[in-house]
Amino acid sequence: MMIEKHISALLYRYQCVTVPGFGAFLTEIRTAQLDAAAHTFYPPKKLISFNANLKNNDGLLANHIALQEKISYDQAVTYIEQSVALWLDKLGLRETLGIKDLGTMVYNVEGSLVFTPDTPINYLADAFGLGAVASPAIKREEYRQQAEAIEELAPVAFTPERRRNYAYLKYAAVFVLMAGIGGAGFVAWRNNQIDMQTLVVENAVQEKVQQKIQQATFLIHNPLPAVKLPVQEEHVVLPYHVVAGAFSSEANAQRAASDLIAKGFSSRVMEKNKFGLYPVTYGSFATRDEAREKMREIRRTVNSEAWLTVKEL
Repeated sequence: MMIEKHISALLYRYQCVTVPGFGAFLTEIRTAQLDAAAHTFYPPKKLISFNANLKNNDGLLANHIALQEKISYDQAVTYIEQSVALWLDKLGLRETLGIKDLGTMVYNVEGSLVFTPDTPINYLADAFGLGAVASPAIKREEYRQQAEAIEELAPVAFTPERRRNYAYLKYAAVFVLMAGIGGAGFVAWRNNQIDMQTLVVENAVQEKVQQKIQQATFLIHNPLPAVKLPVQEEHVVLPYHVVAGAFSSEANAQRAASDLIAKGFSSRVMEKNKFGLYPVTYGSFATRDEAREKMREIRRTVNSEAWLTVKEL
């Protein structure tokens, strides 16, 4: 029977495993290590040593063998004694004794037993699955010099030493960005204020025109008969209207609309308003922007008192 595998199994759980009549294998936990020369990281592990003075039978190894091999305790002790006798005979011949997964033993010239651990197995259960990791050396100085050489050709700060010299550029960029955002915001706000003021002025002008219309009486001699305008079959909503004037007489309103149509306008007569007048339009539009653009054009070229009204027809 080979008792080495039973010694190895016990070393996972115990710090000392004694082989009666031979000696004791001891373990000591070593923390994770870095081999700077080899650039290798080693996980924590149990270091194995041997003490030839601890030979008394503590029962640990014999009981383990009896349980695993399903034999009696006495038989296990006998197997241990037989293995120890073979080990001692080999050592007595000045030969090297190799114990699997533990190490080698041999007597030196001074007659002392020398144990050399050779443990491919890590007996530290907490480090299960961890292996050595090799990492190439980082040549920081060499890379820094290369980066500085690149900086000489391109205005970009790579290295920490030079990056501080360009710190003011960062703040300047932030200032320019904030100034641009602020300028764009001011322009948008100013345009909005101008639109609001324009709308207020237009409303005020329209109110004055309405008051003026309310007080005025439009008299047109020789009124023409009412003109029947063709009605579109498909109804399109055109709520914004550019108004040319308002008439107390529907017949006069129809005549004015006919004149505007003859001049190329899409004129129409609106329903009587609250002042009892019939507004006549230059044209009707689907959006306010279209109506306002047309109103400005008419004010410049045809009628400076044209105004804008909103009503769904």
